[in-house]
Amino acid sequence: MDEEIFATSKMRKADFVKRVVVIAVMAMFVADAADTNDVYSPCLDAKVQRGDGFTFGIAFSGKQFFSQGNGPQLSPCDRRLDLASKGAQLAVFRPKVDEISLLTINRTTLDLGKTGGYMVAFAGQKYAARSPPVMFVDNSHTITSFTLVLEFQEGTLQNLYWKSFGCDACSNGSICLNKQDCAVPNAQCQKNGGNACNVGIQLTFSGTDKNLDVLNSWYEVQNLRQYSLYGLFSNLRDSITGPYDKLF
Repeated sequence: MDEEIFATSKMRKADFVKRVVVIAVMAMFVADAADTNDVYSPCLDAKVQRGDGFTFGIAFSGKQFFSQGNGPQLSPCDRRLDLASKGAQLAVFRPKVDEISLLTINRTTLDLGKTGGYMVAFAGQKYAARSPPVMFVDNSHTITSFTLVLEFQEGTLQNLYWKSFGCDACSNGSICLNKQDCAVPNAQCQKNGGNACNVGIQLTFSGTDKNLDVLNSWYEVQNLRQYSLYGLFSNLRDSITGPYDKLF
């Protein structure tokens, strides 16, 4: 009798595990079904709607390498730049369209001797949208907080541009560089495992999607411009980990 009960219990447990696995797989398919954009390369064109994933890249290199001589700035996807041979590094992200996202770039993964201290956000092939080069590190400081706006027209990316709200929302330990950027002295970057110099990017959207629905996340951030998502997250992290520092 006990063996029958034990066998029945094992069967029920196995059936339960199978159901959990099936539900998890179904959830994955539902999540994927909500994303209608099947373009995953930052060097290809995509037409998106709200809620889609959108792939774009950020290239790290010297400012002079993002153009040919005195010519116009080119997209990092343009082979004429040949950024790979110049030691450029690349980060690729896929945020959800019209959601405010906080992107974090681990500074310790960047070879600062090769990146040149500048970054350019980009996406697309025919339209080849790209942001102006923006400095994120120099010999003395690392700028830790940025806001990037992706502007769409009928679901196609038209422009990427950086916004600065000044230093009112700089996190603890930061200084105000050039009266507009939150920065950390490079001498502090090795403390706390290097986390102090990670680069945070608030990502927002504007314009219209392929259904002509308005993308509002940029205006939401603009209306709350006195706050920094990176600062809020940093302060939250400090408040959680701070009391336990002495335990380790």
